Amino acid sequence: MREVLDELMEWYDAGQEVGVGTVVATFQSAPRPPGASMLVGPDGTAVGSVSGGCVEGAVYELAQEVTASGEPVLQRYGVSDDDAFAVGLTCGGILDVYVEKVSRATFPELTDVAADVAAGRPVAVATVIEHPDPALLGRRMFLRPGGPGEELSVQGSFSSERADDAVRDDALGLLAQGRSEVLGYGPDGERRGEGMRVFVWALAPKPRMLVFGAIDFAAAVARVGSFLGYHVTVCDARPVFATATRFPEADEVVVDWPHRYLTAEVEAGRIDGRTVITVLTHDPKFDVPLLEVALTLPEVAYVGAMGSRRTHDDRLERLREKGLTEESIARLSSPIGLDLGARTPEETAVSIAAEVIAARWGGTGRRLAATDGRIHADAAR
Repeated sequence: MREVLDELMEWYDAGQEVGVGTVVATFQSAPRPPGASMLVGPDGTAVGSVSGGCVEGAVYELAQEVTASGEPVLQRYGVSDDDAFAVGLTCGGILDVYVEKVSRATFPELTDVAADVAAGRPVAVATVIEHPDPALLGRRMFLRPGGPGEELSVQGSFSSERADDAVRDDALGLLAQGRSEVLGYGPDGERRGEGMRVFVWALAPKPRMLVFGAIDFAAAVARVGSFLGYHVTVCDARPVFATATRFPEADEVVVDWPHRYLTAEVEAGRIDGRTVITVLTHDPKFDVPLLEVALTLPEVAYVGAMGSRRTHDDRLERLREKGLTEESIARLSSPIGLDLGARTPEETAVSIAAEVIAARWGGTGRRLAATDGRIHADAAR
């Protein structure tokens, strides 16, 4: 949804109706993740994608029908035995798409949600996509955890207090992980029941990529990180190198000692399980104190450090001397990146990004041509 939100708001603010198809669940090798959306505007314009092209035509037609009728539809798409190109996924995957009409009348809270997304405030939107009672289809709950010291804000209600409590707790957990997912319950919110399915849009702020070391490789890593959807911060203690001019693709450039900056970000609650940390300084006076902090954090997605084999061995010895356990040290990806034969800063940035992606989704880094079985593994997180 985040990818098409600007276009959706243009039609929405103009008082127009839009057909919205959203991937809510995927199985096997489905090409787009839950939360991916496709819009069909009032002028017939299509924006976004739910499958990379396989079932867009079918979703387009269904979105037009739903906009006309006003009745939401949950539709499953998979391999078509008769004609895989008609409404099937040629990749062999299966996906569930929830199609609804969005307008000021059907979704009056969307303006506030869009404002939250624009301001980087976390918000979860839980929508009933399947229920024995048709009157509950499309009903929503909005959850905003707020900042430190602020109370949880919950807006909207489902079929019962039990259902509200169950969805609230589960949706907050998904929001903390930045995961959009379908939750299943009994019709009255029973955790072991069936019949009620709720899709949670976890509209968390962008995950962070912290790039330590204002070198030429850092500029390339910042560009790739921005391309992948991270909020990129470049940090270096040397003000002559850490400038916005040298790193135009970064969201922010910070002049500070790396370990001090990371410690402050942790204390401020701005580091989470999606955070990627890349250490490109390969200078022990910078990277050892920084890695002391990074490798003892309870939860980050990735910690990688640049350097030669000799630098790597020296770094490990210094970390052991600082008292880090072998378990903590094992979390370090060093030398950083996958073996792509990279030479230039840009190629090295691709190598680093490839390792980050593999760590996120459980990839092996091997050539797909040399592997068998499914291309996309089940997401681990």
